[in-house]
Amino acid sequence: MPSQPHESHPDIIKRLNRARGHLQSVTQMIEDGRPCLDIAQQLHAVEKAIQQAKRTLVQDHIDHCLDEAIDAKTEAQQAHIEEFKAIVRYL
Repeated sequence: MPSQPHESHPDIIKRLNRARGHLQSVTQMIEDGRPCLDIAQQLHAVEKAIQQAKRTLVQDHIDHCLDEAIDAKTEAQQAHIEEFKAIVRYL
């Protein structure tokens, strides 16, 4: 069953579309025989864009879905959830 779109989904789609464009550019650069340094820089940009899209998706899931999934939270449970949310930012 598909989940409801989250507020962050349009931003994630933009990031992934940007990464797709960069990746197409990398392919063209290789075909054109561009220098490896230029290609590596573009690949790094693609990697970062995808990484940021993933980070945004995971953070959004934690901020919204995890809280909804836990019905009754004790103070200790809430502290663990907040600690988990904080550490995930370092993904």
